[in-house]
Amino acid sequence: MVIALVGNPNCGKSVIFNALTGARQPVGNWPGVTVEHVSARARVDSIDVTVVDLPGTYSLAPGPPDETVTRQFILDSRAEAIINVVDATNLERNLYLTLQLIQTRVPMVVALNMMDEAADSGLDIDVEGLSKALGVPVVPTVGVTGKGLDALLNAAVDARQTMSVAATRQPAAAPPPSWDEADPSGEVAARLYDAAASIVSSVVRRRHAATGVAAGANDRNADAAGPDNGDGPLSRTLSQRIDAIALSPVLAFPLFLAVIAAMFGLTFTIGGPLSDLAARAMGVLHGVIEAGLEAARTPELIRAFVLDGVLAGVGAVLEFAPPVFALFLSISLLEDTGYMARAALISDRIMTALGLSGRAMIPMILGFGCNVSGILATRTLDNRRERLVSILINPFISCSARLPVYVLFATALFPKHRWLVVFSLYVLGVAIAAAAAKALSLWLLARERRAGVSSEADSASAFVMELPPYRKPSGVTVLKNTWRRGQDFLSKAGSVIAMGVVAMWVLTNLPPGSDGGPGSLMGMIGSVIAPVFRPAGFGTWQASSALVFGVFAKEMIAGSLGVLYGAGETGLAAALSAHFTPAAGYAFLVMSMAYVPCVATMAAIRRETGSRGWTVFAVVYQMVVAWGLSVATYQVLRLVW
Repeated sequence: MVIALVGNPNCGKSVIFNALTGARQPVGNWPGVTVEHVSARARVDSIDVTVVDLPGTYSLAPGPPDETVTRQFILDSRAEAIINVVDATNLERNLYLTLQLIQTRVPMVVALNMMDEAADSGLDIDVEGLSKALGVPVVPTVGVTGKGLDALLNAAVDARQTMSVAATRQPAAAPPPSWDEADPSGEVAARLYDAAASIVSSVVRRRHAATGVAAGANDRNADAAGPDNGDGPLSRTLSQRIDAIALSPVLAFPLFLAVIAAMFGLTFTIGGPLSDLAARAMGVLHGVIEAGLEAARTPELIRAFVLDGVLAGVGAVLEFAPPVFALFLSISLLEDTGYMARAALISDRIMTALGLSGRAMIPMILGFGCNVSGILATRTLDNRRERLVSILINPFISCSARLPVYVLFATALFPKHRWLVVFSLYVLGVAIAAAAAKALSLWLLARERRAGVSSEADSASAFVMELPPYRKPSGVTVLKNTWRRGQDFLSKAGSVIAMGVVAMWVLTNLPPGSDGGPGSLMGMIGSVIAPVFRPAGFGTWQASSALVFGVFAKEMIAGSLGVLYGAGETGLAAALSAHFTPAAGYAFLVMSMAYVPCVATMAAIRRETGSRGWTVFAVVYQMVVAWGLSVATYQVLRLVW
């Protein structure tokens, strides 16, 4: 049995999906977190259930690619039952989609989610009356705590089993007008909104904060339902007061930069000492394994493979796992408070100047975690040119895989200014992405005009975004999100990176007798490439080889250097200090930040553009930009250092 989870963005749909299935689907309070349907198994008594988490959408009208996924899944009758997740604090807006879903005749149950927040906001909702008005079962839920979810899943299964009743019953209190997809925003849409408002006015009451007296939803002092951006677990007045500062035309952007700087400060405050402990732990592990191999009289080649290959390479990445986890913790905190949505809104004016909308900032924000996620999130953009530009600039955003490389060089060459060096690289990446966005937008617009395509019809899409209320971060949610992201990082270190450093070790030790020098296969490959990077100050075969392997996964740059220069943070840091000047080291970081996307990102570009040509273009233009920037960086900084 297939049950589809459908709802508006920010309604808690993915939280419910994870709770029902035990999956680890990313959650967030802004559009773009779920961009394609994800499924997982659950079981109700003896019935196997496949639960499908669909991208958030406000209606079944044609829209951006991510919303089209939801629309087609429902209209193609691929769901045997629907769980429509609605936000109890914004009921009128959510019911617009609910009334459309009812008319698909698919058995349905409504999950009245965030009931705890509705209660905190002073809302009393007549659940039984709402069920009667809609003609479908309504189950109150609190997704983050799991309250009501067992009853919800059972109700969905029951709805499917009683399809003849559930699919034909019409709402009693306010029958919705027939929905016509040919008129998604005209008279029919207006009647749907009126029907939603009528239902809400009959089932929702607001308790006056001072007296506790219930008032009608349409009371002029209540303003209970509808698209309300300020209601939530904190008072509306407090949320608005915070936004008066956080979204101020004068203070918003400086405050945003201060928040990001504080995020990196926290990353090093927490991650720095833990990274030192990890380095010492890796040193102890190295000694224990070395002693064990010697006691077992293991052949020298095997010992070198284990110690100088696997342990040195993977260890160079794992030593910097704590700062990565600290960064994930900071991002999760910003997400859970609701500030990430504000970040997109703050950037709207800037993005508009670049030929994009503020909504294009969402893929960039997600790119800080992983460029693949950021590229997939471009599906939320309904403008073709805007989507293409967002895809092409996303790899300039510094993903978490680059952080071990940044921390490694910052620790070795700039120990007193580590956080500032890392922060500057993130800012530089955003600046490059912005410049590239403007250039690409102008170029693509000129191409369209030459081809006779109407630029007015394909202008940057309007940016309309619901701001979630500010929330006190949930410790459980923050830690789960941090661990989910960190676990992905660790799994890469234990699989892709391990295989990569093994390949690196083999290439640096063949042919026999090369002793890991320039006469090895890796040395010969790196030596061919090295002259290209001499103007950037790091024209050595070791640096070139590390960049080659970084194409497979950016973390492998650190792992490769661990194999080429030695094991452990202390040995590797000393080797980097010996082989790189500060100017050359920073230029190398610029190259690592901006050069070709990793293999997974290339695959995402190919998939989302549907074009090999655009994928090749992305690789070539990024390499050219990265080389030019790294050369310019070195030539300028060498005058200082």
